[in-house]
Amino acid sequence: MRITYPSIDKLLSRVDSRYSLSVLAAKRAHELEAGDPPTIEHFKCDKSVGRALEEIAAGKVTVDPAHREVNLVDE
Repeated sequence: MRITYPSIDKLLSRVDSRYSLSVLAAKRAHELEAGDPPTIEHFKCDKSVGRALEEIAAGKVTVDPAHREVNLVDE
């Protein structure tokens, strides 16, 4: 599978490594599937992982420095 949107460059500008990106996206995707409310209104992707990546690219979801939980950014 190839990620075309959001771009990997934009995603990596939000997190420090590909590993952190994959863990963050997986955790957020699980939260979305469990019924947590989304942080953005409109998504281009239908699947939860794609939606999680869109939230990360938008800067709405960040990595907890202790890597224990997903932080949602309020603006």
